[in-house]
Amino acid sequence: MANKKDLMIPPQGGMLRDFMLRIKLILRLLGDRRVSPWLKIIPVAGLAYLFTPLGIFPEDFALPVIGVLDDATVLWLTNYLFIELCPPNVVQEHVKKLTSNMDIVEGQDDVVDAEAKDITNKK
Repeated sequence: MANKKDLMIPPQGGMLRDFMLRIKLILRLLGDRRVSPWLKIIPVAGLAYLFTPLGIFPEDFALPVIGVLDDATVLWLTNYLFIELCPPNVVQEHVKKLTSNMDIVEGQDDVVDAEAKDITNKK
């Protein structure tokens, strides 16, 4: 069985990049046949909750920010639960595929800073 630490998406430099990596992981898991269709309902339900007029707290609650925070919390919780409940080996496989090409882009230490000069043969 995979180590729980191995299942975590390694930080790749930046909140936006990590967010996009998580979205790609969720989309890949939704398209994977090895993930139960019952589990695939979880992120879809979270997204549906975001677009419905229902809410845990009404929008005009004492603090207007709370109405938005409950939407964000439900969306985060459903996506987190979906990834955690998916088979660990499937999640690990997709995480490796998603992060394998990022190491190549990040590890460009072989670049040499130099000048070029065109040589023409004039006869």
